[in-house]
Amino acid sequence: MAGSVSGSVEAAKGLSRRRLIAASAAAGALAMPARGQAKPLRIGVLGDQSGPYADFSGPGSVIAAQLAAEEFKDGVLGRPVEILSGDHGNKPDLASAMARSWIDTKDVEAVVECSTSGCALAVQQVMRERARIFLITVAGSSDLTGKNCSPFGFHFNCDTYELARSTGLALTRLGGDSWFFITVDYAFGHALQRDAARFVQEAGGKVLGSVLHPLGASDFASYLTEAQASGAKVVAFANAGADTQNAIKQAREFGLGQGNQRLAALLTFITDIRSVGLQTAQGLVLSNTFYWDLDDNTRAWTKRFRAHKNAPPTMDQAAAYCSVRHFLRATQAAGTSDSPKVAATMRDLPVSDMYNDNVRIRPDGRVLSKVYLVTVKSPAESAYADDAYRVIASTDGAEAARPLSESECPLVHR
Repeated sequence: MAGSVSGSVEAAKGLSRRRLIAASAAAGALAMPARGQAKPLRIGVLGDQSGPYADFSGPGSVIAAQLAAEEFKDGVLGRPVEILSGDHGNKPDLASAMARSWIDTKDVEAVVECSTSGCALAVQQVMRERARIFLITVAGSSDLTGKNCSPFGFHFNCDTYELARSTGLALTRLGGDSWFFITVDYAFGHALQRDAARFVQEAGGKVLGSVLHPLGASDFASYLTEAQASGAKVVAFANAGADTQNAIKQAREFGLGQGNQRLAALLTFITDIRSVGLQTAQGLVLSNTFYWDLDDNTRAWTKRFRAHKNAPPTMDQAAAYCSVRHFLRATQAAGTSDSPKVAATMRDLPVSDMYNDNVRIRPDGRVLSKVYLVTVKSPAESAYADDAYRVIASTDGAEAARPLSESECPLVHR
């Protein structure tokens, strides 16, 4: 794969700056250009490479970024494109330290991904201070393009507001007018529940209760018992990855999702559905910006992706490809790698790829991709491998996103 470098940095908390720089330098040693060659244009994929979010992001996002780099085989501005990777262990302090190290020791031009909102908010601050491009593709907090927005930050996936709006409004209007939330206890989960509760209430519904669980929880019995006892018509999981998978599996064991209580997963991926199986996940309602089987273009790109990973790509992995491709196109069009000029060009240049058709980027960095509301098929409905979703509805990105009139982003001029 052209121009690819993968490295990991020790994920121990309290890692000294000297050791961090040394580890990062060693991990990326193969990226150093030979004497006389043009300096590489380096992009770092910083995410969860081995933890609870690795399945839907992590290594698959590195592959997706490399696929985008392959499309610039002749380089950008005469510079070869190189992809680095790092594992932040879902620790914000480590994530921000790694971003600084990459900039200081490797002159990284852009950082991609960040698997949790806490890590993304920390890295957003670093990239703002260092004036480098931040391509957010996994973290979901709407604050990243709200009060914590940055002139160098771009959110290439649905955020908590869009997920909550798409799922919360639809299910409430379909009769699910009472909700109970099982929420992961960090910034992403809090924002997702907050936004979903707003739309449930705006549609005439009520929130009957909620409970918080730690990241990486394995036992959801007490949470599900409380949800079941609430009598809520919708039990919503405001979490992701392995947490969502465990919650769905155990909910079925409790008999939830059958009869009068319906299950909604506010952030779920095709990898989650594969893991739990259609028999367990059938009827689950969720929202995504990307589905591998949408059309011929998404299927063709998925074939490229599956040549390197035997699984369909998630919306986060698709967004990694999309964001890196758009960054490289904008750098080429700007005629410079100077971040302020590249950022301005990224906003001026429509996003076009295998699932975005001339999508614009707002001043707050929000990429206005379409959002799809889907339900998981039953085994009887599924016609072939990974034929998992039936699209119920779609919402244009401009309608799905938080209105600029409500924005707390200081970049927005009302």
